[in-house]
Amino acid sequence: MADTAAHLVDRVLPEAPVRQWVLSLPFSLRYRLAYDADLTGAVLRIFVRRVFASQRRRARLRGSVDNPLCGAVTFVQRFGGALNLNVHFHTLVLDGVYDAREGMRFRPLPPPDDDEIVRVATSVARAIVRLLERRGLTPDNDPEEIDPVGREHPLLAALYAASVSGRIATGSRAGQRVMRFGDHVDVENIPAVRGQRCAVVDGVSLHANVGVPARDRRRLERLCRYAARPPLAAERLSQSADGRLIYQLKQRWRDGTTHIGFEPLELLEKLAALVPPPRVNLVRYHGVLAPASRHRARVIPAGKILAPVVRGVGITTSTGDRPGEQAPPSPTRPRNYSWAELMRRVFEIDVLECPCCHGRMRVLAAIVTREAIRAILDCLDLPSRAPPVAPAARDERADLSWNI
Repeated sequence: MADTAAHLVDRVLPEAPVRQWVLSLPFSLRYRLAYDADLTGAVLRIFVRRVFASQRRRARLRGSVDNPLCGAVTFVQRFGGALNLNVHFHTLVLDGVYDAREGMRFRPLPPPDDDEIVRVATSVARAIVRLLERRGLTPDNDPEEIDPVGREHPLLAALYAASVSGRIATGSRAGQRVMRFGDHVDVENIPAVRGQRCAVVDGVSLHANVGVPARDRRRLERLCRYAARPPLAAERLSQSADGRLIYQLKQRWRDGTTHIGFEPLELLEKLAALVPPPRVNLVRYHGVLAPASRHRARVIPAGKILAPVVRGVGITTSTGDRPGEQAPPSPTRPRNYSWAELMRRVFEIDVLECPCCHGRMRVLAAIVTREAIRAILDCLDLPSRAPPVAPAARDERADLSWNI
């Protein structure tokens, strides 16, 4: 998550405004997208092309660009907030267009209005229906022909179907809904409120109200981490006195639900349904940011370090050997990031700063031989022998039986 976000900010996304477009799909389509990577790619292409068409149309209406070029990065998420199977797209679109005739000059666009969001959502919904009709995936076709997973892998199909519908697939509670906890609220008397730049058309939901200014790289990196996050937040998972696993929702639902509950095996089945098919990329690049684009090298950051500046008490971002000294920018950066750098970028903790002189610390050597380790520890008056190992005492109160 943090590594991917840092790579995108440093090496891929140019210094331009970015808008997040989130596309959620109908329940009837989520089951199929869970295992059909080709269909998922086709739906994503439909979505991105409609968004790019909207940008090009708005750019031409402003009369500034004749042949506008667009760019975007998509995160394919397979999960919802309740650990349910929900294949949807978080697409970070450059909030403007490039003009190739003026040396790839970037032309920012104003945010789309609500009518434009409805227009894009309607076009996407209609194109998806035509795609399903061409592929023979409508409800009128033979169910066994359009559902090969149900025929070849019935258990996996059951996990997918139950996860999409919010039910349990295995165990004594098979077929029942996932346990919910909270204050029950009658949702029929609560009007549905949709925010700005949000539209729902035939089960297709589109939201595009999150934008990041061009020079706010730290906020952009937080947005990338959010889109690349894993499905389960461990700090919101707890165990009740009766052994059930309770997961706190990030936001309270309209019906008052604040937590959901699972038996241990029920949680495992939910996580199993979220595993993507093998050899499927969950981060996609489009337009001028695509790997095969002939304009990519002209728009991405030119190998320079764009790490956010971290300021605060006892924290410095200097990379030189002396306090406050800045190291010269490196012409190239490795694809992987060290844990120290990720901790600095995500948590603003600089573990390589000396607490005494605030200079930079460096790794001098890796001590791996037993004799050298013992000599160093003895010199520092530290224990050089491991503590004696004793068998763990059994807790009579613990019952770890899962009745497998």
